Amino acid sequence: MNDVHVGSAERALAVGTWLIVGGAMLYSVLTVTPLMAAHTAVAWRWTAPILPLVVDAAVVIVVRLDSVLARLGGSGGAWPVGLRWMTGAMTLALNVGASALAGDMVGVAIHSVAPLLLIVTAEAGLAYRRAIAAAVHGLEEQARADRQAREKAVQDREDARERRERERREHEASVAREQREHEARLIREEAERQERIRREEQARADAAASAEREARERREREREQAQVERERLERQAAQQRELEARQRAERERAARAEQAERERLDQLREQERIERERAELLSAGPPPEKLPEDRARAVVRSAFMAGLAVRVAAELSGWSVGWASARYQELRDTSTAPILG
Repeated sequence: MNDVHVGSAERALAVGTWLIVGGAMLYSVLTVTPLMAAHTAVAWRWTAPILPLVVDAAVVIVVRLDSVLARLGGSGGAWPVGLRWMTGAMTLALNVGASALAGDMVGVAIHSVAPLLLIVTAEAGLAYRRAIAAAVHGLEEQARADRQAREKAVQDREDARERRERERREHEASVAREQREHEARLIREEAERQERIRREEQARADAAASAEREARERREREREQAQVERERLERQAAQQRELEARQRAERERAARAEQAERERLDQLREQERIERERAELLSAGPPPEKLPEDRARAVVRSAFMAGLAVRVAAELSGWSVGWASARYQELRDTSTAPILG
């Protein structure tokens, strides 16, 4: 089920209800007018259609307001129920009155069809609308839960991506460190091999002069010192790079934490400002006259967000209940459109 199915069901219910109400009203006027004319003074018989029209108008008001309250998820209490059954009983009594006075029980049964159908339709339509409203609310809650689950999945993927990126950087650093150690080991092994070869050559070259031997040993010491110095510089450079990488990561984490805290504080301050404005609008009480439309819209919006009834919003803005109900419907459509879409 989606918004198209719900809208189709509501349209079918509304069209069917108003067809039954219209037919019952027309039938009631045609049936009750002769009864009223027979019990009215001759000079005032032209007023005979007024009473059935008044009763049927009450029926229209009950059906219309019940549909609005059901759509809003509210309840008018015991008085709307009493009005609904009182108008239904009056319509039934007026329609079967003529046949009952004449003792025509078949006429009573025939003329009671339309009023009884109208009464049952009003009750069933109210139940249908409440059930549709409850179903729509359930769909909205499910859509909200699905959206939160999607957002959590996106956040989980982002965390996993960051974790993989951190592991990749650590792996690359480890590989680079191992590569440097491997190169240093190869250099040492090569130096050792060269040293062995050189010692063997020196053993075979017993005739070499001591001065040349001393010069060669001096050059060897210099090379070894240079090698040791290179290795020391390489280790220092590697340690410096690792230290800079850790410091950079710490600064990035601190900056992200500070940015998140600032955003949270901004959201809290904005929420407090909205709550204060809403409280000021709702605590002003009913105005002596109708507010300007922009301020009246602000009052109705605050009442809608606070969960107040349409009647209360109309009283606080100074505008009519119908106008406030239309604004409520606009706000409800605006708040549910992204979810239903």
